[in-house]
Amino acid sequence: MRILIVTDAWEPQVNGVVNTLRWVTAELARQGHAVGLLTPRDFRSLPCPTYPEIRLALTGPRGVARRIEAFAPEAIHIATEGPLGHLARRYCRRRRLPFTTAFHTQFPEYIHARVRLPVSWSYRYMRAFHRPAARTMVATAGLRRRLEGRGFEHLAIWGRGVDLQLFKPGPKSFLDLPRPIFLYVGRVAVEKNLRPFLDLPLEGSKLVVGDGPSLEGYRRSFPDVEFVGAKFGQDLANHFAAADVFVFPSRTDTFGLVLLEALASGLPVAAYPVTGPLDVINGADVGVLDEDLAVAARRALAIPAARCRTFAERFSWQASAAQFLGNLAPFSEPQPSPLAAAETGPAAPLSA
Repeated sequence: MRILIVTDAWEPQVNGVVNTLRWVTAELARQGHAVGLLTPRDFRSLPCPTYPEIRLALTGPRGVARRIEAFAPEAIHIATEGPLGHLARRYCRRRRLPFTTAFHTQFPEYIHARVRLPVSWSYRYMRAFHRPAARTMVATAGLRRRLEGRGFEHLAIWGRGVDLQLFKPGPKSFLDLPRPIFLYVGRVAVEKNLRPFLDLPLEGSKLVVGDGPSLEGYRRSFPDVEFVGAKFGQDLANHFAAADVFVFPSRTDTFGLVLLEALASGLPVAAYPVTGPLDVINGADVGVLDEDLAVAARRALAIPAARCRTFAERFSWQASAAQFLGNLAPFSEPQPSPLAAAETGPAAPLSA
């Protein structure tokens, strides 16, 4: 099948959306599907205010239309609610083509955390965006229930996986810090609710791996915390493996791929009992979920690394790709518009 994925989130961003799309598209290609990615890299772009690493595509309906038609997809998936997502949605609706979407990020809660906009206003907008989709994919059953309670329809589960070859138990000697080491990995931004972790009166060390708009402010406010910036590949895996507990203070993530990466590395999880941790941990004795994050972190120290690793081995990107493929809404044959293509000239290659 020829599958086009439209996303406003793409490299060089480092987040769960980008990582999920990278892994799933690679797995689909391995299975013989032709996968195209329409991203801000295909157009001139400008940095998003307050998030300069996020690029916003500068294009219009014709620019998106000619790239879609050049690829001639049999199914279109719109991954994000940004400028490219809106233009692809408009393209599909005007041509009466079915399409799918995904609810990756709880933007209403993120926006509320930053500018205090009522979440009900943002959810009204999000419902309108996703309503025409044949299916809106969500990462967990818990998120599906929450969105159904807010009036979303046609929701389908699309689970996640983890790279078990990269993330695995390793030597603790990689980190030379007082133990136990409580680790956070992710964006350093207000919507990640990092401050409760930084404030915890924990023995040992608190280690933060990641970058973001709040990094320098937190460095000044919490000199006792180790901030090492963003890490990638084997370096990131080594940081996971060398810590003792993974602390996940977010209350707004829809899943949290880092939870699986931590568990695959043999790290027990300490988190709040909210969407994401509740669904991933799901009653398994590989983490502690408590409204008192310090209690959760200390109790998690007693959980064996081998139990965490065994639990993580249940998750695969092959299964995630199969769910994604089953959720798509293919149309019978590509439906290009020769007139539109002639008016706009030859198409540029899609992002790879």
